[in-house]
Amino acid sequence: MELIGSLITLFGAIFLFLGALGIFRMPDLYNRMQAGTKATTLGSILFLFGLAIGCYRGLCFWRVLILIIFIIFTNPISSHALARAAHHIGVKLTERSVKDDLKKDSQKGDRK
Repeated sequence: MELIGSLITLFGAIFLFLGALGIFRMPDLYNRMQAGTKATTLGSILFLFGLAIGCYRGLCFWRVLILIIFIIFTNPISSHALARAAHHIGVKLTERSVKDDLKKDSQKGDRK
């Protein structure tokens, strides 16, 4: 069981590294947030799940499960809120961006 937990933790660490690499490599704020959010959400979940499997006490597993559920809900929501706030204050997209779904909302003035 400890070996399986170690391998899952390793995969989580790899995803966390790829998220950091995506933040370094992406051209603008919005792409960096997407790379960081998706990879770090999965990486954190795998990392914590591997730790929970390696832990032999039942209480430790349930605490880690609560942390995983918290990460599943808060990480994407906070990233979405930050991206909308950045768009609202006028952070520019990269020239290679094809579509801006929030542009028509900001032109209408439907900010509520």
